[in-house]
Amino acid sequence: MATITDLRSRREALAAQRASGVARVSYDGKTVDYRTVAEIDRALEALDREIASAEGRRIVRQVRVNTEKGL
Repeated sequence: MATITDLRSRREALAAQRASGVARVSYDGKTVDYRTVAEIDRALEALDREIASAEGRRIVRQVRVNTEKGL
């Protein structure tokens, strides 16, 4: 199982590559090619969940819906 430090370094590498527009990420001697930005975003979310779990906390997602009656 990966340590918190390993997970954070993976997340930092992935976030840096996403920001630069590159879809190939290398860490721990491995290279991963992502097809879309959405795929990278899902990988970042999965890493966030793993980090939170390793730290003993949960990520709470909230969705707010605002509605108004039409005119």
